Amino acid sequence: MGRYRPPQPRSSLYITAPGYRTLQTELQGLWRRRADTVKALSAAAAEGDRSENAEYIYRKKELREIDRRIRYLQKRLPELTVVDSTPSDPSRVYFGAWVTLEDEEGDEQRYRIVGPDEFDTARGLISMDSPLARALLGKALDDEVEVMLPKGRALYDVTAIRYETNDDADGLSPQRRKEREGDQ
Repeated sequence: MGRYRPPQPRSSLYITAPGYRTLQTELQGLWRRRADTVKALSAAAAEGDRSENAEYIYRKKELREIDRRIRYLQKRLPELTVVDSTPSDPSRVYFGAWVTLEDEEGDEQRYRIVGPDEFDTARGLISMDSPLARALLGKALDDEVEVMLPKGRALYDVTAIRYETNDDADGLSPQRRKEREGDQ
């Protein structure tokens, strides 16, 4: 049996402005980290026998991982489309919307629909390619959404839809922003 894996379906090429800036910052940081790793690799190589030099082997592996991520970002960033405008119909759920959902038990969750390169479920950012986001796209306030999740079918009601302006485009949910301001 071979190791062949069919190629993954291409992910969407949309990203929010804060997400794009984050990827650019990551790329710049990787270049700086790469320079430090190359210096450490040179120092480890100067120590002699490379076949048993753990530091050398570790730095080579680290350099490969950094180079892999740099190559990915250099290919990915130019093909991304930054979406930084509000849709013509803000009463419906589209890319970049903060959506508040209420489940069958009455619990509320807030999510923002973002590109696949910037999702972070801990911050309430879900990929537009996820089953939940695909079910939400195009829905309006008070619409019912049915989603097939790994644990089974789930029903949600859309209770709020909000789009960010450039003033509040820091990537945080409104709830997380309030928590952050309260800590200061």
